[in-house]
Amino acid sequence: MNKLVIFGVGLIGGSVALALKQSQAVRHIVGIGRDGDHLQAALDLGVIDEAQTSVASALDQADMVLIAAPVAQTLAILQGIAPHLASSTIVTDAGSTKSDIVGYAQHALGDRYLQFVPGHPIAGAEKSGVTAARADLFQNRNVVLTPFEQTAAPDIARVQTMWEACGAHVTTMTAAQHDRIFAAVSHLPHLLAFALVNELASRPNADQLFDFAASGFRDFSRIAGSHPEMWRDISLANQAALLEELNAYQVQLSHVRELLQQQDGAGLQQLFERASHARNAWARHKKY
Repeated sequence: MNKLVIFGVGLIGGSVALALKQSQAVRHIVGIGRDGDHLQAALDLGVIDEAQTSVASALDQADMVLIAAPVAQTLAILQGIAPHLASSTIVTDAGSTKSDIVGYAQHALGDRYLQFVPGHPIAGAEKSGVTAARADLFQNRNVVLTPFEQTAAPDIARVQTMWEACGAHVTTMTAAQHDRIFAAVSHLPHLLAFALVNELASRPNADQLFDFAASGFRDFSRIAGSHPEMWRDISLANQAALLEELNAYQVQLSHVRELLQQQDGAGLQQLFERASHARNAWARHKKY
């Protein structure tokens, strides 16, 4: 790749830039963002080669555009890109929801929407910003692409090649399937962690509670330290699937409450053993 343009040079965008530089898969990286100081930091750290405020200049002779900004900004970014998008430029993203992004692309790009290949790297951290970026963030991690049915295979392959150069494993599925899966295994856990920490922090004895919190609380609550704006946008964008998962989880909580009220030790142990077995089996088969 000769030229990559990244909207949002934070943890994800910055890590893509560092990984591609490390693998020598790109010659020149241009960053665009809302914060001039942030872009200057990316320049100073060597994450990007050029900072731009002009979309037209940034997209000139660009091979690929990566949108790594919060999902709520994607529509405006696509609308800004549309007048300057060459027929040879592929656009992709790193958003955690896909059905909304697919709709944005069709609305903003018009008859050029097939130049957009939606993507989602399954990697991240509770830290955000370019200073948290690292070249190995996507090593052996999964990336999901949700192309349109009519998307040209070579265009999908270009995006896949970019992510593979970052060390990732690439899978494709529909946008709807993606959103249902990640509502269950990603979006819901974040919502629960935020809710628990918020509830404890609202209590009069919050300081005392946090003083005695240990490794169990640390592990469960870690993702509540994630970027609030990003997770606000994700939760709202995947509202329908997330509400379904919340309803299913509330049914499970009601079952646990009933077991406790009935002092059903055997029932609690059976539930705990099933969950423990499933979690440990998952952990054994993961590579990270």
